[in-house]
Amino acid sequence: MNNVIIIGGGPAGMIAGISAANIGDKVIIIEKMNSCGKKLLITGKGRCNITNNIDINGFVENTPCNGRFLYGVLNNFDNNDIIKLLEEEGVKTKIERGGRVFPLSDKSQDVLNALLKVLKRLNVKILTNTKVEKIIVNNGAVEGVRLDSGEELKANKVILATGGKSYPVTGSTGEGYNLAKELGHTINKIRPSLIPLVSNEEVCGKLQGLSLKNVAIKLKSNDKVIYEDFGEMLFTHYGVSGPIILSASAHLIRYKNLDELLKENKVKIDIDFKPALTEEKLDLRILRDFSEVKNKEFKNSLDKLLPQKLIPVVIEKTKINPYKKVNEITKEERFKIVKILKCFEINIIGMRPIEEAIITSGGISIKEINPKTMESKIVKGLYFAGEIIDVDALTGGFNLQIAWSTRIYGRTLNYK
Repeated sequence: MNNVIIIGGGPAGMIAGISAANIGDKVIIIEKMNSCGKKLLITGKGRCNITNNIDINGFVENTPCNGRFLYGVLNNFDNNDIIKLLEEEGVKTKIERGGRVFPLSDKSQDVLNALLKVLKRLNVKILTNTKVEKIIVNNGAVEGVRLDSGEELKANKVILATGGKSYPVTGSTGEGYNLAKELGHTINKIRPSLIPLVSNEEVCGKLQGLSLKNVAIKLKSNDKVIYEDFGEMLFTHYGVSGPIILSASAHLIRYKNLDELLKENKVKIDIDFKPALTEEKLDLRILRDFSEVKNKEFKNSLDKLLPQKLIPVVIEKTKINPYKKVNEITKEERFKIVKILKCFEINIIGMRPIEEAIITSGGISIKEINPKTMESKIVKGLYFAGEIIDVDALTGGFNLQIAWSTRIYGRTLNYK
């Protein structure tokens, strides 16, 4: 029997505790907050996007940062395994758009309660309001941890699952990086990922609160497409957000010379408000709408085509007199409308602070971790799980699955 200490009581730490205790190890989870799973509770806007129903290759493809590193752990514990675990604890699941898996109840609390119930059944000890000051190592092997109270706890295996630096109010403040660095591990640059983007365009403020479905975007730099997507987005007072924008940010942060490009206003997002229509078909649609309101002013002619909040912004961009009668609008002016609706350009000057990021990019170098067991190649008995590792994915349940899969030892989890 091993004595296992897990630093961090988030999803990665809890599932690691279940895995270790299930094979007979004596397990202690140390959580600095007053309860476990605080970040889990806010995932999926409080509904908990547990995982995705895509296959393993799909998970890797949706993990732009070191996705191939995950093949071993995903083959060992995948999306079906976490769904089975939760459903056997009474948490029924459902599949939504894009393969996203949620609890049927739409309550992240149900997922947390299920995990805590299993931990209790397996006699896992949980210390809350407790902080680890140091991981004790002797002759290259883990011996335990020292708490900030000065107390030392013995262990021959320590799992570092403290998360990243996003959403610090949930306890993710990055101290796990310091613990690993003190033991000789390399910490790759920490950056925000799945983060809203900031624009200096006045139109974003005018459109604040406007949520759009079924739009297409192209994220570009110097007219080169970095990323393109289709789905939902949101205008905010500072720029743009929403699922497709968050996914775009995960690609943007890895782009070469990004800081310079942002300063030089060379990063843009082109929005296609009508991706289902070609320019020709959109022009015909506009003609049809105009024919129904021939004597109306231009400013009152786009109600069927666009959300009310978007209309004055589009009209302003066309530079067409808003009081001009629809039957007086020329073919060239109509072409301007089409072009703006198919390519609505927003300048991007940066990202929101890391505290607002859904996930942290960067972390402990995968070169220093055994991909089959998650054990450190530097310190025997030291393991890593979850967001602290330099692996991050797009939105859609992929990051939580990384937390579930990178748990400990590379063993199959049969928790009953």
